[in-house]
Amino acid sequence: MVSVSDAQAIILNLVQPLNHQRDTEVVDLLVADSRILAVPVTSPLDFPHWDNSAMDGYAVRYEDVQHSSENPAVLEIVEDIPAGYQPKSTIQPGQAARIFTGAVIPAGADTVVMQEKTRREENRVFILDAPKPQEFVRHKASFYQAGTQLLPAGIKLNAPEIAVLAAAQCPQLNVYRRPRVAIFSTGDELMTVDQPLQPGQIVDSNQYALAALVRQSGAEPILLGIVKDDPIVLEKVIAYAVAIADIVLSSGGVSVGDYDYVDKILESLKAKIHIRSVEMRPGKPLTVATFPTPHTPSSPPLPHLPHSPLLRLRSVQVPTTSASLSTSPHYFGFAQYKSPLYFGLPGNPAAVLVTFWRFVLPAIKKLSGITEGWEPVFLKVRSHHELRSNGKRETYLWGKLHLIDGVYEFHQADGSQSSGNLINLAQTNALAVLPVGKTLIYPQEEVQVLQLSNS
Repeated sequence: MVSVSDAQAIILNLVQPLNHQRDTEVVDLLVADSRILAVPVTSPLDFPHWDNSAMDGYAVRYEDVQHSSENPAVLEIVEDIPAGYQPKSTIQPGQAARIFTGAVIPAGADTVVMQEKTRREENRVFILDAPKPQEFVRHKASFYQAGTQLLPAGIKLNAPEIAVLAAAQCPQLNVYRRPRVAIFSTGDELMTVDQPLQPGQIVDSNQYALAALVRQSGAEPILLGIVKDDPIVLEKVIAYAVAIADIVLSSGGVSVGDYDYVDKILESLKAKIHIRSVEMRPGKPLTVATFPTPHTPSSPPLPHLPHSPLLRLRSVQVPTTSASLSTSPHYFGFAQYKSPLYFGLPGNPAAVLVTFWRFVLPAIKKLSGITEGWEPVFLKVRSHHELRSNGKRETYLWGKLHLIDGVYEFHQADGSQSSGNLINLAQTNALAVLPVGKTLIYPQEEVQVLQLSNS
């Protein structure tokens, strides 16, 4: 059993980020939000594109108005220049142009006097206060110049970046493809949401939750359904999942019960198991493995798995054993040239979410090509409640952060914190962390929390 910090280090060290040459695609700017930029973007334009006004007012020659505080200058208005209009006049001594924010500065003018410091009478303007030289003039290329780098590779494109790219007239972008994450659940007791339940059966909520979390992370979920406790079928599904995905997530089957086959099957497929359990609660039974590459599906077809409108299966072929894995690196338009990362998650719903937030999400972020910011974000806040743990393992308690009098407080969710209880996980936006040896956090005492991606 490894510590949580060691597990994080092992996992992040195993992640092989997407390749900036092989794993990219071109997308339109309108659909580029939340994507990861694969190559730096250089501006084709100066910005501003021309000298323009930062204020509504009057474009003037500074030498005409520099003494206006003592003796107001009186200038002839020769033109009105709204935004988007090309000036027709050249400002001569004793002249001014009415100008609006964003409009092009006319030739001859070098300063803008804001309208609050003027008085207009017909076609004359009185300058009541002397401006500074070149005041309220935004000069061409003062923000950035054509040919300079606008944005570096490896950043996530959010609204500010999209705005910059639009202003620079970059209609298409080279971004990393979305990581592919195969997901399936194991267990004879599992049913889909549209199936009636018999005694002893439960709904497979894990696959739905993991699919949502994967989408929120920016990756593409590939849902493979429910796999019964049949080692032959499970081996086929694992081999197939490894062949088509960058990351594989299975839930259940990784403990030490008679029907927990995952670790044995991974070993039969020549996987290297790096982690078998983690010193945490919930989430102790966690398997992390890598596979030799390349993997490519061959025949026969994927065994029938239960499905619902959410769980759409792809009608492609899968390997039956490790011996049938082809050496060709290409299939279905996807070149598998690096080792996929396998996470065997616990079966209990709360444990699945906690281990995803703690370990899988950082791995997906690093895999996606982002250059920084993939590590979990921890905050020190005040605990509203008394928090307890047995101190034997690093313990994660779910709840919500509330801002109270300018200070964040952690409110533990009401009810049981059992790993099988998912009901009170709703609205969770943080996990309080009690380290090994810590059994009690008093109300109003400082506690470290993991801020969740759905905050």
